[in-house]
Amino acid sequence: MSIDTPETTARTVEGAEKVDQQFAQLAEWLGQRDDLPITGRYAEYLRSKIGTGNAGTLHFEQGKKASAFSKKNMADRLHRPGKADRSVFVRTADAPFDNYGRLLAYLAPNYSAEERAGMTRAQRATFNLDLVREGWAAPFIIYPSIPGEADLPMFLDAAARAVTAGKGIWGESLTMPAYEYRAVEKLYDIAATIVAGKTPKDRYSWRQRYCVDMRTRRLHGPEDYIDIDPVYRLWIWPGDVRAAIADLNLIPAPRLVDAD
Repeated sequence: MSIDTPETTARTVEGAEKVDQQFAQLAEWLGQRDDLPITGRYAEYLRSKIGTGNAGTLHFEQGKKASAFSKKNMADRLHRPGKADRSVFVRTADAPFDNYGRLLAYLAPNYSAEERAGMTRAQRATFNLDLVREGWAAPFIIYPSIPGEADLPMFLDAAARAVTAGKGIWGESLTMPAYEYRAVEKLYDIAATIVAGKTPKDRYSWRQRYCVDMRTRRLHGPEDYIDIDPVYRLWIWPGDVRAAIADLNLIPAPRLVDAD
């Protein structure tokens, strides 16, 4: 919960190479056609990332590295020399599963009350935070499931330090956070349908969430999240926008107000 690790849904090197080809093809279409459901501004942003011919492979390799780090980190933090390993503490979100059936939760070592008494909040960090701290997960906070007032600053500081230091996925300038990668997969399918002369079921289903800059409380449209530093993106589903504006005192960005 609140993080997004690179996808390994390509499953194999060959699968990742197929994604390479699909994304490169999409980059060509974005440069040639004006009937695709995307703004020219965002198309240019994407083309720089997906036209390389190895965007799928890069993401797949990052996913494997993130998985390897997570497994080792969990084993290390759960281990107790001479004793049974600690169990895992699980705190689920209000809606415990996402659209892909994956559990949304914070995970941490289940320290005893005695252990917790002698530890700082940072030492008791969740495995979620560990992934962010080491650059193997992008922040992915979705309203209204926002970390508490004591946890949010620690979370954002860890993310900012990872980005600045070029840790994990942030060591590559062409990195796509997993939410961006999944959106591009959907956009490819929609674009392929249009190029084939058919009508997609929902042209804009590839991008739905609005995005807020947590530093300014400015609300941006679905394609304008690129104007926000990845550390400070707060995502909002369309059905929650009205409530979020009231709850968080949001200010719509000029581009959103002027949109047709």
